[in-house]
Amino acid sequence: MKNYNIEDLSSHKKQFQTEKMKVPAVLHVSDDLMPNDDTLAEIENVASNEHVFHHVAAMSDVHSKKGRKNPTGMVIATKNFLLPQINDTAPNCGMRFLKTNLTDQDLTPESIDKLFKALIKPIPTKTYVGTKIPYSLVMDICRKGVAPVTEYFKTRTKNEVENTYKNGNFFPEEVSSFDILNSIPKLFLNIGRYRLGILGAAGNHFLDLMKITDIQNPEIAEKLGIRHGQYIFLLHTGSGLLGQYASYFYTPKKKEHFSQRMILKLGKLSFSSQMKTVYKNLSKKIETYKNKPEFFAYDDESVEGKMFITANRAAANHGFANRAILTHNLDQTIEKVLGKNPELDLLYDMPHVFVDRENHFGEDLWVHRNGAVRANGPARMNHPIFSQTGEPVFIPSSMSTPSYIGVGTDENESTFFSASHGTGRRKTATLSAVHNKGELMAKMYKQNVRLFNAKSKGVVQQDSGYYKDVEEVIDGIMDNKIINVVAKMEPVAVLMY
Repeated sequence: MKNYNIEDLSSHKKQFQTEKMKVPAVLHVSDDLMPNDDTLAEIENVASNEHVFHHVAAMSDVHSKKGRKNPTGMVIATKNFLLPQINDTAPNCGMRFLKTNLTDQDLTPESIDKLFKALIKPIPTKTYVGTKIPYSLVMDICRKGVAPVTEYFKTRTKNEVENTYKNGNFFPEEVSSFDILNSIPKLFLNIGRYRLGILGAAGNHFLDLMKITDIQNPEIAEKLGIRHGQYIFLLHTGSGLLGQYASYFYTPKKKEHFSQRMILKLGKLSFSSQMKTVYKNLSKKIETYKNKPEFFAYDDESVEGKMFITANRAAANHGFANRAILTHNLDQTIEKVLGKNPELDLLYDMPHVFVDRENHFGEDLWVHRNGAVRANGPARMNHPIFSQTGEPVFIPSSMSTPSYIGVGTDENESTFFSASHGTGRRKTATLSAVHNKGELMAKMYKQNVRLFNAKSKGVVQQDSGYYKDVEEVIDGIMDNKIINVVAKMEPVAVLMY
């Protein structure tokens, strides 16, 4: 184990820099939340990259993830280079917060049971075909993001476009179908027709029904339309197979499944754009980087770099679309089962795996967030409400512990105005951790949280005994002036694979 010389900047912030590292690493953690040595080694490696700017920031939920070179819970900025291996191969894995008009009378234990059993089919966790859409809509989502989904499905979710990050479209300017086809094989786009409207079987993607139990900042809560006793849904999903394949297409990474290898090979063979020769040469470079400790880089002005960021943005737009379609299915099912329009109102939809152009420390930069959310303070927001409150941030923990909603502050430069996307996993499980589904179900029942679907073996790993303490995480986030906490939420029911 390497002995890192780690300096305490405060009780919840540390810094270290080795001779190998080009920039320091700032860890927004207490002693109890320190990552393990493997994670520190990965942080050291990424901070040694020649393109990294100023410092790298680790959030309180930082932890290694199998098959990834960069830990989850990291923020890395670069000036003119894009580093595809920094982020997980699921652009716009993200979360949305939905307010409802549902009451205690609507959500009795019997009606919750009836509703969530009815949701298992329209909110599928693992399936080959989700909500089928036409090819033209796939292309429109790539180019324009969430707006075409709301138009096609006639969704009635309030504020669905204006309260989504970047209005639900990662492209800052209009792109054509020609641009998309020059960056993504048509095969991947056709697969995208069948792979939206799926909650997902990977990790801890979930649909949570929660209740606001404690308002800690009444003034901001009122502006956000949050009140005590209110029922809300948290929805956590990825961007579907189109997102994954488009990322793998440009990222040196070992394919985890046989199907991925086959689809990507077919994608390469069928890639018929005028950029086919460019990609053929790029593909050879990518292959040589799969086992290298160094990070593959794209010059953002190169043809390859422009192809990558176009594919990445188009794929990321499918994350917004996935959550919008799932919300539409949720909305329709609630009315069908409960006989009431829930008047779903989107507070915010935020990505937590993405790369975007931002200004920090007086420079225009590419900010890569991997398992971290943007948390702008009011001064950095151009939004009628969030410019008064700060950007909404949701911090869930395990399926049976409280979650928090907060807003970004103007004093958070050390994270590049970012925040944790959750509490993260412990280095070692607590003694209370369960070891099988029977124990999990008994524990959930005792805590008065209802769990549905739960078909996977891995669902046991979502028990609270495997997660960092949410109260300690929130204390650190507040101490580091990352967010102002607005409200606390308690889980009521969970749908997860």
